[in-house]
Amino acid sequence: MEPHENTGHPRRWAILGVLVISLLVVVLDNTILNVALRTLADPVHGLGASQGELEWAINSYTLVFAGLLFTFGVLGDRAGRKRFLVAGLVVFGLASLLSAYAQSPAQLIGARALMGVGGAAIMPVTLSIISNVFDPRERGRAIGVWAGAVGLAVAIGPILGGALLEHYWWGSVFLINVPVVVIGVVLVAVLVPESRDPNPGRVDLLGVLLSVVGLVALTYGIIDGGEHGFDRPLVWASIVGGLAVLGWFISHELRSAHPSLDVRLFRVPRFAAPVALVGLVFFAAMGVMFFNAFYLQLVRGYSPLETGLLFLPFAAAQLFFAPQSAAMVRRFGGRAVAVVGLVLTAVALGAFVFVDEVTPIWVVLVLTFIQGTGMANIMPPATESIMSALPREKAGVGSAVSNTVRQVAGALGVAVLGSVLSAVYREDIASALAGLPAPARDAADESISGAYAAAAQLGPAAPKLIASANDSFVAAMHWAAGLSAVVAALGILIALRWMPGRPAAGPTEARPAVEPELAGTA
Repeated sequence: MEPHENTGHPRRWAILGVLVISLLVVVLDNTILNVALRTLADPVHGLGASQGELEWAINSYTLVFAGLLFTFGVLGDRAGRKRFLVAGLVVFGLASLLSAYAQSPAQLIGARALMGVGGAAIMPVTLSIISNVFDPRERGRAIGVWAGAVGLAVAIGPILGGALLEHYWWGSVFLINVPVVVIGVVLVAVLVPESRDPNPGRVDLLGVLLSVVGLVALTYGIIDGGEHGFDRPLVWASIVGGLAVLGWFISHELRSAHPSLDVRLFRVPRFAAPVALVGLVFFAAMGVMFFNAFYLQLVRGYSPLETGLLFLPFAAAQLFFAPQSAAMVRRFGGRAVAVVGLVLTAVALGAFVFVDEVTPIWVVLVLTFIQGTGMANIMPPATESIMSALPREKAGVGSAVSNTVRQVAGALGVAVLGSVLSAVYREDIASALAGLPAPARDAADESISGAYAAAAQLGPAAPKLIASANDSFVAAMHWAAGLSAVVAALGILIALRWMPGRPAAGPTEARPAVEPELAGTA
């Protein structure tokens, strides 16, 4: 490749560094919360949040984030991606301040939802700007660095959160976002060029409303059912109503001349298959990370900082393998790389079925390393396939779809696997709660955090309750881990059937054949 042939921006690698900083604050916030869950559940040192409120603290962010991504992708294309990036960072920083000083679980859930608004303005424009400042031949490498930053943030979050919780109050895990936002705003203003779509779409307000209402109703039903049982009409009304609204959303998008999500894109296997892989992997992974935080801190007794450090193998795998994945795709093809990544991820998640209270901790470290290696080799080829299926000026569409599916799948993973965890735990521990005082019985029946809090008031009866809670939680964890492995394994079948293999000619030669088909639909 001759220098004069490169159509990328002269400062493209510096710009990528700035985008990585902007991206870190969004992804970091999701994972940093994992190690704070136990503290937030503590009525003395936290907010006394229930299991359902903890799930909503995670999902209020992801659902708002996902519901607004499409619209904000279009608005960013229309108003200017740099402008939207700066605005998103400012909103995210202000919402982080509100989260840090929340006085109740409800206030925290609301502040987290506002953080989702800021995140929705940040995330899609990062990939859009990458697609605009990089030559198509360098884009795979740049996306590999971008995906590595996502993986790094996923792993740094628990470590940073644990370190903060060792020395400060729980609000510090949100307050840490503020200086990062300030640095990000300054660097974006100085380095990132403004760019727009010359033919932007219109904003689909009805589509946005339907997607948010449908997702929130569906997730509410799943979380509430897991916490209080699925034998109540309200739960099924919420689930069925949410699915019906989402069906209406799809029907509306098919008829709309300016859809927020162009569902016709899913007719193209090169686009649809990697989107499905991203969704399945994050459904499985986010659910496992949710229960892993409780397993390490309660069942195994590690501090928040120690728990965070146990995620270092995941970080190391992401840092090493994600930047190499673009070269692996060129050599072996996207299908082969994605399948290997999915196999490793499914094996690592499935192995948690055999982890219990006395499993050597090095086994858990190996499993997190294998999972990190697998995910590092799924995201870059999947993201590159998604982005290359669209013309460069429509990069916001591909970015929005990819990130929305990732966020929705992560939220549903926490909701569904969290509900499985709660339901199995409650059923398993029921026999051990007979004879306990009513307040202790109710607390222990709700979650393992509640059981530990109740045990602190029981005196001689405490060790027996803690042992029963640990056993019940591990049994529930096995069910959730098994389900997550099945979900990841489903991705293997999709990758084998529909992911593109190694190109017969140059890496960008197939692009023109796809673009005309999508240009009229995006």
